Amino acid sequence: MSRDLRIRGIVIAVITALCLIIMFGPWNKPKGYSRTASDFYKPSNLKQNLSENIRLGLDLKGGTHLVMQVKVNDVIQSITNSNRDKAESELKAAGIPFNAVRVPDNGKIVVETPDTSKHKEITDKIQQDIGSDSWEATPSSNPASVTFTLKIAAANQIRREATEQAKIIVEQRVDQFGVAEPTIQRYGREENHQILVQMPGVDDPQRVKKLIGDDARLEIRAVAPPGQSYATREEAEIALAGATDKEVMKESEKRRDGTSREGFYILEKNPVVIGSDLRTARGVQSQGGFGYEVAFQLKKDGAEKFGKWTGENVGNYLAVVLNNEIKSVAVVKSRIDERGQIEGNFTQQQAEDLGLVLRSGALPAGIVYLEERTVGPSLGAESIRQGLIALLAGLVFVSGFMVFYYRLSGINAVIALVLNLVILLAGLAVFNATLTLPGIAGVILGIGMAVDANVLVFERIRDELRAGRTAYGAMEAGFNKAIVTIIDTHVTTVVSAAILYLFGTGPIRGFAVTLVIGLLANLFTAVYVSRSMFLWVLNRGGRKAETISV
Repeated sequence: MSRDLRIRGIVIAVITALCLIIMFGPWNKPKGYSRTASDFYKPSNLKQNLSENIRLGLDLKGGTHLVMQVKVNDVIQSITNSNRDKAESELKAAGIPFNAVRVPDNGKIVVETPDTSKHKEITDKIQQDIGSDSWEATPSSNPASVTFTLKIAAANQIRREATEQAKIIVEQRVDQFGVAEPTIQRYGREENHQILVQMPGVDDPQRVKKLIGDDARLEIRAVAPPGQSYATREEAEIALAGATDKEVMKESEKRRDGTSREGFYILEKNPVVIGSDLRTARGVQSQGGFGYEVAFQLKKDGAEKFGKWTGENVGNYLAVVLNNEIKSVAVVKSRIDERGQIEGNFTQQQAEDLGLVLRSGALPAGIVYLEERTVGPSLGAESIRQGLIALLAGLVFVSGFMVFYYRLSGINAVIALVLNLVILLAGLAVFNATLTLPGIAGVILGIGMAVDANVLVFERIRDELRAGRTAYGAMEAGFNKAIVTIIDTHVTTVVSAAILYLFGTGPIRGFAVTLVIGLLANLFTAVYVSRSMFLWVLNRGGRKAETISV
């Protein structure tokens, strides 16, 4: 055996062994799992390892499919109201006379004035705070007013950013949900502001929707001294006496003994800390052993603010507010720096889900579900069965034709084809790609492309034999002349698949990924591996064979 042929054999053996180890190795076991030699040779373990290394998509594994739309106009409404409050506060602080500041429409603020003498001053003052690049000022003399309108370009930018922020938060929540290979991406036209979520293996869409859509706005606020609870909102409003820096909020607290208490408190509007100050939040069992609560830890800046406030307000009350409802009220007995808890007599799942939502942050706007679909595991199993039948049928018919038509050279093509599939599956495992039903179609198409490369080579070898070349010369010429055509066809198809991946959605991307990996494997198996087998056959016994079965 020549040195070149020996090197070829070593390369093929190493790549084949490496691919098999990647496919069947226990690489995706939970943390702390102790790997043993039995993980590599027990058939049951090998099958389990393969199923863990090759991730299945929603259509094969079953799971939840959701299409949601972000209510982006709520963000513009929130910004408009916030700027209205800011404008009113700034005008009062500057001593500029005005009659009222109102919001007649989304993205529009109107400052009503006694006359037009202060319009320039009002415009400069407010645009300095809310931004002249985003808001356009239009003064009017009848009636005397200045209207600030959010520019169309700025409004569209806010909508795009809100959708992208919502997508990021949904990703964070789904990741913490513990789903393997979820799909979260923008869906449809940009102006529709839709997000697609696919969660393989999750068959509880109601819980998924609640986790994704919950708007857990956490605030820890100071209770106005003396920390009194009022039986009705009317009593609290009377005690508020029109103060603009405070507001009345309802308490709905469930005690650990199972009883509940409702009342109203007067709270400071500006919170001491908010949800974005959280470092982490997790559901834990209550210290008294009755129900569950959410324990949280603050980031450095939040802990400094909280520690400073509690240190200066020992003896006063603070309230934990969740979604504009008081969950608990407690007296400050000493300085508190970074840790606290939200008591609410939660169940374990409620506490864990609330902790998850708090960790990921609040959505910038509400969402509405446009499409909901659940794929059952049995339907996914049926898809796998039908896909495998199609794959095996294609292999059998193609292999049978190649052996029948090209005789021993057909066996060469079949061996290269099997190795092609091994490399393809190893590639899916290495890149953590998700195999979908369209992905199986990509595998089948890859089989056809692999056979097409072999056909090009074999037909070229036949032409060279007819031209009177020796068996070895015909083989060399066949591969050398067909290689350019093979590369051209594969490169153009890879480019097409890359475009599908860049601009396609989940299932189309799955098809593109498997097709690209299969095509790259083809270039190795149909050219390098197949040629090596021809060289081995033609050089057996130390001399070149005079015939070739093709």
